[in-house]
Amino acid sequence: MQVSAYYADTYEAQAQTRVAAIGERDGAPWVAVEHCLFHPQGGGQPADRGWVDGHEITPVRDHDSGLVVAMACSGDTLPELSLGQPVEVRIDLPLRTAHAALHTAGHLIEAAGRAQGWVLAANNHFPGQARIEFTAPTPDARLDTPEGREEATEALRVEVAEAIAQDWPVTWENDAEGRRIVHLSDLHSAPCGGTHVRSLGDLADVVLPTLKVKKGRIRVSYSAAHREKS
Repeated sequence: MQVSAYYADTYEAQAQTRVAAIGERDGAPWVAVEHCLFHPQGGGQPADRGWVDGHEITPVRDHDSGLVVAMACSGDTLPELSLGQPVEVRIDLPLRTAHAALHTAGHLIEAAGRAQGWVLAANNHFPGQARIEFTAPTPDARLDTPEGREEATEALRVEVAEAIAQDWPVTWENDAEGRRIVHLSDLHSAPCGGTHVRSLGDLADVVLPTLKVKKGRIRVSYSAAHREKS
C-alpha cells in the first residue's frame, strides 16, 4: 500500500518509511515506498527532486501498478532493497514550494479570468513557461488593442492581488467519484493532482505581463514564488 503523502502535506520534507514494491522500467530498477513524499510530473507540474537513503531519484508514475516509483537519476544507482525494508526519504523542499506556488497562482489566475467571463482552455505551471490560456465565449473588444489588453491584464492583477491580501485558505477534498478537488476558498474549485500552498498569502512576486491573444486564445503568462517566512 502506498500513501500519497505529498497531497496530505505539501511541506513535509523528510520521513522514515518502508519499501512497498520493487521492479524495473525499461530495464532500470525502481523502488516504491509506503509513505510517498515524491510528486511525479503531471497535471502541468514538474516532478519533485528527491532522495531514497541518500540516493537521488526521479519520481515517475508507473502505469502498470499505479504506484509512484523512484528511479535513480543519471550518475547514481539505487541500492539493493527488499520489500518491507526501512528507508529514509526526503525531497528538495524549496523546489517543491516553488512548484506549489506556481500551481496555486495558476488556479488563482484562472479564477480571475473566469470573473472576466473567460473559459479555461489550457494551462502550464512549469517554471519559466507558466501560463493560463482562455477562450472568450463572447467577443471582448478590449482585446483588440494593446491598450485594451493591458487594461484587461490590470483587472486580473487587481483581483489576484486582492485575493493574496485576503490570505484565503487553500484546501482539498475527494469528491464522490474519488477525484481530488482543490479549493481556493470560495474563489475557485477544480479537480487537480498538483501540490499547493497552505493559503494565498503564501504567494509572492506574482507577475502578469500584458496578456496576448493568439489563434483565438487569450494567453496569460505569469511567474510566482513562495513567500519567505520572516
